[in-house]
Amino acid sequence: MTLSISLTVNGKPVTADVEPHILLVQFLRDELRLTGTHVGCDTAQCGACTVHLDGRAIKSCNILAAQADGAAVTTIEGMTKDGALHPMQAAFKDCHGLQCGFCTPGMVMSASALAEQSPELTEEEVREQLDGNLCRCTGYHNIVKAVLQGAQAMKAGG
Repeated sequence: MTLSISLTVNGKPVTADVEPHILLVQFLRDELRLTGTHVGCDTAQCGACTVHLDGRAIKSCNILAAQADGAAVTTIEGMTKDGALHPMQAAFKDCHGLQCGFCTPGMVMSASALAEQSPELTEEEVREQLDGNLCRCTGYHNIVKAVLQGAQAMKAGG
C-alpha cells in the first residue's frame, strides 16, 4: 500500500507515492536526490538531518514523509538564492564553522531557523539551542561565532 503525498520542496511542488513507513529524510535523499540532508544517527540525536518544515527546524529522521503532506520543506539545497549563499551559510564559511562538513547542513538549517525566531542571540543561547546538533570535529567555538555572525547578517537583511 502506498500513500500519495503532495508538498513543496525548496519552492517546487512535489507529488509522489510513498510507503507509509518511509521517513522524510529517506524520501528527500532517495526519491528526490537531495543528499545535502545527511543521515547520522537515525534516532533524532545528532541533527545532521535537520530541514525546515513550514519554517520550523525539524529532524527529518524523526518524521514520516506522509506527515509532511501539504507542507513546505526546505533543505540545505534550497537555502541559496540566485546562486548566492544564504547569510548563515556565508557566516559558516567566513568563520570556518566546519571541518569535515558532515554536520554542517543540519547546523546551518537549525541555526537559520533559530536566528529567524531570535535575531538577538547571545553566545549562551546559541550553545543551548544547538544542543541537539552534534559535531564530532570541532569545539563549537567557530560554529557559535558563525551563528552569531549569520544571525546579524540575517537581521540586517543580508
